[in-house]
Amino acid sequence: MPTLKDLAQESAKRTAVVDDACRVLDQEVSDKSGLSGMAIKAGYKLVKGVKPGFVREVVDHLLDDFLDALDPIYREAVDGGKRPGAHLKANSGRMADSLLAITDKRAENAQRAVIKSMYERLRPTAKKHVEAAAPRLGDLLEKHAPAP
Repeated sequence: MPTLKDLAQESAKRTAVVDDACRVLDQEVSDKSGLSGMAIKAGYKLVKGVKPGFVREVVDHLLDDFLDALDPIYREAVDGGKRPGAHLKANSGRMADSLLAITDKRAENAQRAVIKSMYERLRPTAKKHVEAAAPRLGDLLEKHAPAP
């Protein structure tokens, strides 16, 4: 069975996954409210302002690592006869830890001080926000990598 990364290597498929992932990110940020929501929206605006297309570039750059991190959850679903999206949602904490381990490592090595600073400021609440994104991420997974 091909890995999630294998499924996204074909150029048109990868473009579609990155486009949808950027839409999910935009929707998740848009849905945030309260003080932490204002901080997330401000941080996202700052990141988007680094240069045109920066968020898309980052999503594309992180995609392979994210797919590798999600692949064990995907395989568990397929091997267990479950819908991958539903299984991802049911394992939102594990999914969040896996994805945040990647962004934590990348943030440590970030070249842009403003990005690193913003990440460090938002990181304490990141897990709950990534977990909250599980339904949309599960839908994205179902769309692009449904169970065979």
